[in-house]
Amino acid sequence: MPKTEVLIFAESNGSSPFLKWLDKQPQKVQDKCIVFIERLEEYGYELRRPQADYLRDGIYELRIKRQGINYRILYFFHENRAIISHGIMKQQDKVPEKDIDLAIKNKTEFMANPEKHTYKE
Repeated sequence: MPKTEVLIFAESNGSSPFLKWLDKQPQKVQDKCIVFIERLEEYGYELRRPQADYLRDGIYELRIKRQGINYRILYFFHENRAIISHGIMKQQDKVPEKDIDLAIKNKTEFMANPEKHTYKE
């Protein structure tokens, strides 16, 4: 199976909500997030629980846990690519609707202009 290209969503100003969030996390959490992103790259659509899950409306989550804290990376697919929207620390049982809605908004923006909304270093 070919690898899935993983891209990072960029806002209109070129910044990445995911990278801003990731930079604020402890180093061990950052490392674990990178491992999960590598799994997404390797398995793509076939990545399932406990590492990933489908939320709704084309939005998925990477499910990271460290020291009893749940971290989630929300993403979606476009043309066999996985696009990372943003990350959250989850306190309750479900991913908050506002975060799913944000990922849907990011997906809509990305689909309208993939070049503009792909993060570039």
